[in-house]
Amino acid sequence: MRFMVIVKANSESEAGVMPSTELLAAMGRYNEELARAGVLVSGDGLHPSSKGVRLRYTTGAPVVTDGPFTETKELIAGYWIFNCASRDEAVDWLKRAPFGPDAEVEIRQIFSAEDFGEALTPELKQQEDRIRKTVGRK
Repeated sequence: MRFMVIVKANSESEAGVMPSTELLAAMGRYNEELARAGVLVSGDGLHPSSKGVRLRYTTGAPVVTDGPFTETKELIAGYWIFNCASRDEAVDWLKRAPFGPDAEVEIRQIFSAEDFGEALTPELKQQEDRIRKTVGRK
């Protein structure tokens, strides 16, 4: 099962404060451990919302709004994609992450083809396979 680990933003990440050398080193060791265990699929930090945009889709053309966005608790500062046998395993890995006080993460399972049942026709499954193969080459 794949899980997205969403690292929530805080006032420092939204202000563009970069992590300390010590935190970067600790996070690097943690990411190496995840990679060696075959858990880490991908992961990255995100620039603050002041460098982002939102698109809201309505009945007409999408409305584009430049950041920053005010509700920090609703923003993300980074993410990981984990490949784990269960949600509990993902939680166990996150308990070892080198976060400090007030950090918050959210773990959400990523849909797999089987989750869509009959709605994912053989043709749509083939299309999905082609897309994944193409993306995997890059």
